[in-house]
Amino acid sequence: MAAPLLIYFFSGTGNARNVAHWFAETATGRDIPAKMIDIAGTDRKNIAPPPPGSLVGFVSPTHGFNYPPAMMYFIFRFPLSRGNRAFLMNTRAGMKLSKWFVPGLSGIALWLSAIVLLLKGYRIVGMRSIDLPSNWISFHPGVKEKVVESIYAHCKRITVTFAGKILSGKKVYTAFRDIIQDLLISPVSIGYFFVGRFILAKSFYATDACDKCDLCINSCPVKAIITVDHRPFWSYRCESCMRCMNSCPKRAIETSHGYIIGIMCLLNIWIMMWFWQLVSRFITIPEGNGWVETLLTITRWGITFAVMVISYRIYHYLLRIPGIRQLFYYTSITRYRFWRRYKPSGTMISRLS
Repeated sequence: MAAPLLIYFFSGTGNARNVAHWFAETATGRDIPAKMIDIAGTDRKNIAPPPPGSLVGFVSPTHGFNYPPAMMYFIFRFPLSRGNRAFLMNTRAGMKLSKWFVPGLSGIALWLSAIVLLLKGYRIVGMRSIDLPSNWISFHPGVKEKVVESIYAHCKRITVTFAGKILSGKKVYTAFRDIIQDLLISPVSIGYFFVGRFILAKSFYATDACDKCDLCINSCPVKAIITVDHRPFWSYRCESCMRCMNSCPKRAIETSHGYIIGIMCLLNIWIMMWFWQLVSRFITIPEGNGWVETLLTITRWGITFAVMVISYRIYHYLLRIPGIRQLFYYTSITRYRFWRRYKPSGTMISRLS
């Protein structure tokens, strides 16, 4: 096979980057020219078309049971093809219980992208999920180093085997094993894309340990972090890739669980109850009317989003006040030493910046 291999990848903490590297390394070992392209460093509005006959790969983590928006928008804008072959891979939250490797969930990550590429004229020759360790430390401590090494060794073998088959001209659709569970959780994927990811984007903050080194700002793959009121501020472009939190040398970036529960959840519930009490005084809401129920659903989401936008800006301002700042600090689970950061095997964060 003389056709070149192009692997486009998006990576937060290094999992997807390593998968792309293993695949490219396998190709190089077979004297197949391979090129890895980090989409975070490319002009995603002017993508050069792949050479005719080339094999094109897309490797990305799974965010909210879908590819992150950066990769999705990249695939939507990817040039049309006249029969180029393509494969899709995603890393997802794998774990290990005793000697058993526990798979994560993909949702629509591979399926939606495959449909888009098919419509663009690509022949999908492979779809595979790789269960590398979960890095979502907003919800759980980072996986222990020994477990990370074990999962990585296991997943590298799987990736190399998959790559060998694809490079030999075979078709491998391992993802079809998970199609039922992927379809079942697809509504969660949609909810995360339109609402959930914006909430998570507003859960990060920098503590007093921040020395303004700007590593988080400069290394953010989607340029979502800016400086507001002399401290890092996470904009709505944030995709919760966890690079900033896991790479901060001062462990200064935390997830504000107190803010999420106390303001975004409880405050939103109180405002929602107050709003419907007010509406019910003046309007009789008929039951079973589809249009009315749809309008009410849109209104609920609109209120939630408005509360989120306003409360986060107020919260960020209140971090100036020492007493309130300490309250948020001590209600963040990620600040405690037992809550480990995530470090992928064989990848330096600095190589991703």
